[in-house]
Amino acid sequence: MINKLVENIKKTRAPIVVGLDPMLDYVPEQVQKKAFQEYGETLEGAAEAIWQFNKAIVDQTYDLIPAVKPQIAMYEQFGIPGLGAFKKTVDYCKEKGLVVIGDVKRGDIGSTSAAYAVGHLGRIKVGGRSYVPFDEDFATVNPYLGSDGVNPFLKVCREEKKGIFVLVKTSNPSSGEFQDQLIDGKPLYELVGAKVAAWGEELMGEEYSYVGAVVGATYPEMGKVLRKIMPKAYILVPGYGAQGGKGKDLAHFFNEDGLGAIVNSSRGIIAAYKQEKYGKYGAEAFAQASRAAVEDMIADIRDAVQLG
Repeated sequence: MINKLVENIKKTRAPIVVGLDPMLDYVPEQVQKKAFQEYGETLEGAAEAIWQFNKAIVDQTYDLIPAVKPQIAMYEQFGIPGLGAFKKTVDYCKEKGLVVIGDVKRGDIGSTSAAYAVGHLGRIKVGGRSYVPFDEDFATVNPYLGSDGVNPFLKVCREEKKGIFVLVKTSNPSSGEFQDQLIDGKPLYELVGAKVAAWGEELMGEEYSYVGAVVGATYPEMGKVLRKIMPKAYILVPGYGAQGGKGKDLAHFFNEDGLGAIVNSSRGIIAAYKQEKYGKYGAEAFAQASRAAVEDMIADIRDAVQLG
């Protein structure tokens, strides 16, 4: 699947991923009202509202972007109906030719991690039949339980030709409490980056590995170091826009070929209509506001990064 991601990025010349992380208060009133009329003010109604919200944004942006990244917690908060909306979103985005990065941040040990890997990237046998449960193309993985937690994902990636993005240096302000701690003179995130590179050597696509890394846009100097440590790992870069990252911060995350990184923006795109800059669209045209925000993000990154 890394090959398809690279192909989509080359085709669109847009190394960005839209984070489909819908909070209910992002969803315009008219969308909520319609869903509630059909399902009531229930979990089912909320799930329908976020599904219709996602669909409208995807319809307006899929031709501009290579990938989406739904964050599963935003769906889990609505219980079983929310997970149904997550699955609908994954399937619809794949129908549109987009690569789907499931932002699930899973990581456990033994059979538990294997079950997570199968549930999100693999297939499960039920009697004489085989099913793909959520069927994302990539999943985010927390490595801090060690190789026991990552190896089951590597196994499924090898079998299904899918991929993972391993949390290396995250964009949140308190990430340094653990990730920056020095071990034999090196910060922990560098040691994790070296492990990502080693895992990736065993799972190579045509140009890049199936094993990528998450490195926040809010730490560009660390990104520069990690780019050298992980030359064949695709870097998923959160923290653009709403968290403060700008296009000018991103050059070091890319390789000289203009590839090697994909930049995420979530509420900066899906809730663009709430921003003063896109206020002219209003809530009725929220999806068109999202398209305009995608176009502006692409222009910002193209100004900063020499794309191939």
